[in-house]
Amino acid sequence: MTAPDISTAESGAAATGAAGGGGLLRITGAHVRFDQTKALDGVDLAVGNGEMVVLLGPSGCGKTTLLRAAAGLQPLDAGRIELDGRDLTGRRPDQRGIGLMFQDEVLFPHYDVEGNVAFGLRMAKVPFAERRRRVAEVLELVGLSGFEGRDVATLSGGEAQRVSLARALAPEPNVLLLDEPFGSLDRLLRERLIDELRPVLDQVGVTAVHVTHDHHEAFALADRIAVMASGRLLRIGTPEEVWTDPRTAEVARFLGHTNVFDFEVPPALARAAGRPSSFVLRADRIEVVATGFDNTGVSGDDPIARLPATVVRRRFRGDRYELRVEADVGGVATTLDAITPHGPAVGAGVQLHIGPSAVLALES
Repeated sequence: MTAPDISTAESGAAATGAAGGGGLLRITGAHVRFDQTKALDGVDLAVGNGEMVVLLGPSGCGKTTLLRAAAGLQPLDAGRIELDGRDLTGRRPDQRGIGLMFQDEVLFPHYDVEGNVAFGLRMAKVPFAERRRRVAEVLELVGLSGFEGRDVATLSGGEAQRVSLARALAPEPNVLLLDEPFGSLDRLLRERLIDELRPVLDQVGVTAVHVTHDHHEAFALADRIAVMASGRLLRIGTPEEVWTDPRTAEVARFLGHTNVFDFEVPPALARAAGRPSSFVLRADRIEVVATGFDNTGVSGDDPIARLPATVVRRRFRGDRYELRVEADVGGVATTLDAITPHGPAVGAGVQLHIGPSAVLALES
């Protein structure tokens, strides 16, 4: 994959209204090998001033290696890392103007909250009065005003992660790298901190690269999502772009699409989808209709195919039902997933209306 055009990265940041406190990060031709394993295999990535790019991919795909390389913790075997046109390749971590926040909060137990947040400022020999002012400022930013004297052992998991974020922001980095910072938290707390993170980063205008294996987290946070696998970038674009045009079956499956047909497509299904091969049927765009009831056009998407089906599984998700159905496609039983606001019972006969917007073409 070629490097994203720098103008694309800049326009993505402009659309977010970023305050401009970040920098333009560019990684070109990044290669890292561990023995016979290519951890990074020619990665090109441009992140615009004030933009958040989320690296999304499975464990071992190279996400953390890319972050460590950008931070200066992992040398490149080949390639170049630049910040605002300044070559960082080979520079020490403390010379880069890049902050890093890890999955585990890794707070220093012998320091209180103020001591932890001020750590980078002390290393930079910032005067005491300025350190105190900056610590108070970032603690207020993350919602922990007055916590300066707290023992870090008394903090909850969410409070500890906020302290870690404050510590990373205190030296005013141009770029902030976040390595699955919410991965060890329970789902409820993770959702809460995800909601709180973007407003904080937007307020300071820092450029950010966030790593996760959770596509829901990626969609919630990203200006653009970069999907990685086997040390390579497979797809990059806005959340809407990558969801509606994943381009490859591998990306589609990782984003959460389930009706992916990239080989051995039943001919009748290919005809129904209007595609000879390699396509996705979006589960959220398949309309499930009670047998015998024709509501053509109810969804605003006239069907190109109507398939009789039987519900074989039903899951209630609060605001929707997730169905697995067995559809009769030209006499061939085909399993499909569908998402619907109503939930016919297991064993019920239904009709699937498939409109043009449900079909996503993939590269063959």
